[in-house]
Amino acid sequence: MTLAIDLTGSVVLVTGGSRGIGAAIVRALHSAGASVFFTFASRRDDANALANELSERVAVAQCDLADGIVLPDLVSACVSRFGGLHTLVNNAGIFNANPFDGDDFAAWRAGWRRTFDVNLFGAADLAWAAMRHMRGNGGGRIINIASRAAHRGELDFADYGASKAALVNLTKSIARSCAKDGVLAFAVAPGFIETEMAARDLAARRDEIVAEIPIGWVGTPDHVAGIVAFLASPMGDYLNGATVDVNGGSYVR
Repeated sequence: MTLAIDLTGSVVLVTGGSRGIGAAIVRALHSAGASVFFTFASRRDDANALANELSERVAVAQCDLADGIVLPDLVSACVSRFGGLHTLVNNAGIFNANPFDGDDFAAWRAGWRRTFDVNLFGAADLAWAAMRHMRGNGGGRIINIASRAAHRGELDFADYGASKAALVNLTKSIARSCAKDGVLAFAVAPGFIETEMAARDLAARRDEIVAEIPIGWVGTPDHVAGIVAFLASPMGDYLNGATVDVNGGSYVR
C-alpha cells in the first residue's frame, strides 16, 4: 500500500477557495494532481491571483452560497469544465459577533438567518446537487469544513457554532444514507488557525488563545489542507462519517 496522496484525474469543487483555509485546500489538492474548481464570494483579485498561480487544472467562479437556486448550475459548470466531479469541499463560511445580550432583535434574527444560509443551507444544497452527479458516476466524497465551535459552544457567536454543529450532523446523515451509492462524507473541525478571519481575535488575545492549546502554538491553513487531501484520497474511505478535529488539543472530545 502506497501512502503518497495521488489525486491525478480527480475533480474537486471547493467553496470559499480564494484565501485562508480555502486557498490552502485548493493548493494542496492541486499539488496532489487534482483539477480544482473553486468559488469566491467577493475577493475577486485574490481568486484570480490564486488561479494564475496554479495556471492549469484550475477554474474559478463567483458564488454566494446563500443563493441556493444557483448551486446546481455551479455543479454543472464544474462538470462541464473538467468532465466530472469526484469531491466537494464545503469550506465557505461566515461568522460575526451576535451576542445573547444584544438589544437589536431584528439584527439577532438576521444574523442567524444569514449564517445558516451560508454555513449550512448552502452546504446542504450544494451537497444535494453534487450527489446528483456522483451517484451515476461511481460515487464521490463530501468534505465539510466545520469548526471546534460545533462541539464547544460559543459565547458571542452562537449562530456560528450552531450552524457548524448542524453541518457535522449533516455529514453524519450523508455518510449513513448515501454510502450505498458510493458517496462518502467527512467533516474537519479546525480550532484557531492563522487566517484573516481569525486575525482580529489573535491580535487581541493571542496569549490567552495559545494558553488553551496544549502544543503551544496556533495552526496554519496547511494543517487543515493536509487532512482534506487525505480524506479526498482512498486512504480515508473507512473514516466515512467521522469528524477530524484539528485544534492542537485545545478541545478534546
